[in-house]
Formats: sequence, C-alpha cells, structure tokens
Amino acid sequence: MSNPRPVLVVTSLHDPTADVVIRELHDRDVPVVRLDSGDFPASLSVEAEINEHGLQGCLTTPSRNADLADIRSLYYRRPTGFAFPHLSEQDARFATAQARYGLGGVLASLPGCLYVNHPHRIGDAEFKPAGLTTAVDAGFLVPPTLITSSPDAAREFIKAHSSVIYKPIWNPVYLVDGVSSVVKVAEVSADDIDDDVAGTVHLFQERVPKVADVRVTVIGGEVFCVRIDSDLLDWRTDYSRLAYTLVEAPPGIRPALHRYMNRFKLVFGAFDFAVGEDGRWWFLECNPSGQWHWLEDETGLPMCAALADLLERKP
Repeated sequence: MSNPRPVLVVTSLHDPTADVVIRELHDRDVPVVRLDSGDFPASLSVEAEINEHGLQGCLTTPSRNADLADIRSLYYRRPTGFAFPHLSEQDARFATAQARYGLGGVLASLPGCLYVNHPHRIGDAEFKPAGLTTAVDAGFLVPPTLITSSPDAAREFIKAHSSVIYKPIWNPVYLVDGVSSVVKVAEVSADDIDDDVAGTVHLFQERVPKVADVRVTVIGGEVFCVRIDSDLLDWRTDYSRLAYTLVEAPPGIRPALHRYMNRFKLVFGAFDFAVGEDGRWWFLECNPSGQWHWLEDETGLPMCAALADLLERKP
C-alpha cells in the first residue's frame, strides 16, 4: 500500500491552533509536514522543476520531506516573514523578494492541492474595502462606512450619523514601550478629528446599537454560529467578560455567507456580526485566517474535527 498523501501546515513555530489540528490529523494517521516560511533558508529548502509534466520537486525540513506533487492539502495559517539578518539592507531586500516570489510562488502553485485558504485569496480578502463591498454584494447588512484621509470628510461623516467608531484598516505590530499592542476600536466625535487624519487612510463606521455579537465560523460546508454577550464595544479586548451561546443564523445569512466565500474563493472564514436591537445581524468583517479553537473549548462545537475533515479531504 502506498503512503497516504501528507497535509502541509504553513505557520509559525508557536501556533496553538495549528497544534490541535495537527494532533487531530495524527490521530487519524494522516501524515503532516509543518513548516514556517521564516525558517528559509536556515532549516527549510525548496527544489522545484517545471517541465512538460507540470510542477515537480520537494520541500525539505530538518525532519520531513514533502513531494510537491503529492501534497493533498495546505493549511495556511500565520507564518513569519522571510528574514536575512546576515545580509546588507539592499541584499536582504533582494533575497526577500526572491524568496517571496520563488518559495512563495511554489507554495501557491501545488498541483491537486486543496488550500485552506490559498495565500493569495487570503491576501485579497484581508483588504477591508474589498470585504465590505463584497459583503454588500453578498446581501449582508453593512453599516455606513467611510474610508478617507480627509479631515473634513471625516468630520462631515461623523456629524451625519448619531454614533461613529474608528477602527484600523489593518493591524500591524505596534510597539508601546517595547510591548506589542493593537490600535483598538473606539468611538469618535467630530472634535476628535484634527489635521493628522490627512497623514494616512482611516476607516470610520456608523456604530450599530447592538445587544450582542456573533462569531460565525465557516469550515468547508459547515457553519458554526456563536453568540457573544458582553458590555464591550470590541469583545476581543477582554475575553474574561464574554458569555457564549450557540445560535442559528437568521434566514438569508447562510446563503450570503456562501456567496461571500465563493467571491473570494475561500473554504474557511471567521465572520463577525453585531446583533442590532431589532435582532438583525450587521456584517462587520470576515477574517480568512481568524482564530476559532477557543470557541470549541467554550462551546464543545466540533470545529477541529470539521477542519481536519476538510484537510483530509474526507467526503
């Protein structure tokens, strides 16, 4: 009997969510090759040939070899970036570009591979303007949103709505006194806006008067809906104050989820909704690499099994 095709897991060394998925796959006797693109070239090498037979070759880590043509699925989580600290700044830029478009290009071109999710599709879906526009097209309710670098436009938008919040369009690593922090969602008034707004692009959004939040995790054909009750504007700022309840999606939500996923060619998505005072669900965002395992711990939902089924390509 031939060896079963492996699952490739691309993530950082410290990723507890990937750890539980890998354990589940191991329990099913599904081989796994784990790597971090940041390990290249110190402990990761690639050999890929493209000929009349397509893409062939292998990836080699200190403990595993993966035949490029034999990988059944790729779980793309949150790998670290390429780094060449031993090179000069200019040479490091060149080497990083070659690695990104070379090794990254190989990882994005595996024949017959199911991607969860494809790194290029993750990149597309992480642009908030694209996500919000697609959400409207998919049929979700989306709060009025302004993306601007104009202080005047920001003030006018805030004055036109009863309550407005600011949220970052992207959350890079932000160090405060050497500690990694994030820019938090916050309510803003017209008086908060000054000329510094012109320094970059900002996102302002009408605040939904909400009674709760909902996290919807879509894994292949499975949809898991969890209501999150708290008194927080942004529930991610204090997990100790959250209460969880399993809920069913209102009519129209599931078809809209699948339309959204199909638009970005995703098979996994973590959707956030605000539940309005009238019970309607308002789309806030979809994270194509969002966290989910803590919800399984809190609710008992079989999310890890669903993800392992998907990666195993189990019917």
